[in-house]
Amino acid sequence: MYYFYILYSPTADKFYIGHTSNLEERLIKHNAHHNGFTGKCSDWKIVYTEVYPSKEEAYARERLVKKWKNRIRIMELIDRSGF
Repeated sequence: MYYFYILYSPTADKFYIGHTSNLEERLIKHNAHHNGFTGKCSDWKIVYTEVYPSKEEAYARERLVKKWKNRIRIMELIDRSGF
């Protein structure tokens, strides 16, 4: 099982979009201080997930949503889910 996910950091007021096979472990890594995009903040929270049977499908969904490049559209996706 693979997950497409969206994280949100109140401190940065930013979203992060990704995919993984282990959501809990991945969130811990995002909240650890490191040199990547999410490393500057340690308050990332999961605000949206979708489950896929394959890594390829989860990654395809990630690429699709990243292409939106539209914060409003991402927020609408999250709001519709009731997450």
